[in-house]
Amino acid sequence: MAIEIAGLVKRFGPLRAVDGIDLVVPDGSFQVLYGPNGAGKTTLLKILAGLSRPTSGQVKVAGEDLVAHPDRLRGRIGFLTHSPYLYGDLTAEENLQLYADLYGIPDPGHRIEEVLGEVGLSGRARDRVCTYSRGMTQRASIARALLHRPDVLLLDEPFSGLDPEAADHLQTLLEGLRDGARSMVLITHDIARGLALADAIAIQSRGRIVWRSTRAGLNAEELGSIYRRCVAEGRPGTGWS
Repeated sequence: MAIEIAGLVKRFGPLRAVDGIDLVVPDGSFQVLYGPNGAGKTTLLKILAGLSRPTSGQVKVAGEDLVAHPDRLRGRIGFLTHSPYLYGDLTAEENLQLYADLYGIPDPGHRIEEVLGEVGLSGRARDRVCTYSRGMTQRASIARALLHRPDVLLLDEPFSGLDPEAADHLQTLLEGLRDGARSMVLITHDIARGLALADAIAIQSRGRIVWRSTRAGLNAEELGSIYRRCVAEGRPGTGWS
């Protein structure tokens, strides 16, 4: 399994941002996670990225204990957050060279050229990131997250702030990343786009997974209705499996 989560809890004082989550993401699959603001989704992804320690519970990535060996596993994880983690005064090429140095990537020039081509930025590789549109910056961020060939890619609301054309381009890009080897976890509020990408779906509310299913047989209207009901109830729904 790419990711195995059991009994995961993260407390901030009296608040349980993550409240006893169990979730499994098989190798090569695309897991989509929906939920309202404040549901604990970003906290969950930060734990999976090795950037936050859980209060209790177990997290395994590629069969290894992430809590016990975060430094060993961070190189196998790519994380796209709300912040691009790119320097605006540097070109995309220069930004990726910095990350290539951090990851110790052999033949970085070739890999940088390859990954910028993968996200459709070859023609703007030597332009400063501050000249990019929001959509182009998001693609450069994905290049950063993919640079070290991670086994697991975590995506925190990548469609946020994009115009429809840029969101369409990003969706096409994410579809192209589904190679059967890389596993992905996507947080999004966009019911239709998430459903189009998903192999499996989960809804998180009040720190808990309250519904989960495969994509089979679901349409966006039905999923939207399930989402609204589950979030209103804040407890496991009839789709629990």
